[in-house]
Amino acid sequence: MTDSIAAVEAAWSRVAREIGADPAFVIAATHGKRAIDNLARFKPRLHPDELSAAVEEFERSILFYADAHANANTHARLRAAAGSSTPSLSDAGSCSGPGSSAGSSCVSSLVQSAAVSTEQLVIVSGPQAELADELAIALTAAAAVEKGCVTSREGAGEWEWELEAAGFDRAVRVLPGVKTLLASIPEGRYAVATSGAKTYGAPPLFPRSSWADQILIFRPAHGCLSRVGIVPPKVTITADDPRLRAGKPAPDPFLLAAKCLGYSAERCVVFEDSPSGIRAGVAAGAIVVAVCTSHSRRQVEECGAHYVVENLEDVHCEEIETDEGTRLMFTVEH
Repeated sequence: MTDSIAAVEAAWSRVAREIGADPAFVIAATHGKRAIDNLARFKPRLHPDELSAAVEEFERSILFYADAHANANTHARLRAAAGSSTPSLSDAGSCSGPGSSAGSSCVSSLVQSAAVSTEQLVIVSGPQAELADELAIALTAAAAVEKGCVTSREGAGEWEWELEAAGFDRAVRVLPGVKTLLASIPEGRYAVATSGAKTYGAPPLFPRSSWADQILIFRPAHGCLSRVGIVPPKVTITADDPRLRAGKPAPDPFLLAAKCLGYSAERCVVFEDSPSGIRAGVAAGAIVVAVCTSHSRRQVEECGAHYVVENLEDVHCEEIETDEGTRLMFTVEH
């Protein structure tokens, strides 16, 4: 439903650097799987009681990467509008200059008087105080770099990754065809089953047009969906749902979503973009449509999906009246 891959990969790259692993390996190993399972694998020293907090921190970092660039631009515009009276820059004149021993204290002083308040920062999904506060600190540190209080971004110390995040546009974007397809499905007839927690071609085995009572769609949850103007449906199964025994590639998320909707998974259609998610949908017994929006066609064709499409613009849904009531018919263009 959404493209958050740039932010997600940046967050996993950060984890890889922390543990001294190859970012490409970590990214490849984590796609489509729950953060709690990935963190347990790559940070085995974490006590089970620490995993929930680690997952929350990790997913907050994804949202930070997604929002930082846009907020940095907003911060710059506000600073330009405020001119020399901007509080966060007012103390810069007291700095001794590049490379001075006063640099770290100057940064601290600037952080203490951050110019942009939480309310002023633009977080696409609405007020998110902690993320905004962190970005204000990071961008204030950036101002210190600009004014010569420190000589490099590394000089901003603990804010290095936040500053890097602000330098690249990793915003969450809605994928092609998503909103049109959702608009064609009656409310209450689809769910989200995601590997995210609450904090964000083989030849066809079925006819070209398949009947289904329901549709299950995956992509990162509340934080990412809200950023592209999609309201998560009532049935949204997140990775931290206590009713789940296992995450993808196990079928549990889709089985639970179907049950909550009141249907068997065999009467549902699953749309997925990751190999682990595709395998989960197949294991659940659903009709699976693989979408080539995050992986190559070759990668998704090998996972057992019944259909493979470039994106959801190749899928159409209409309501059909039958003797059994209203049903949904999905047509897949090849």
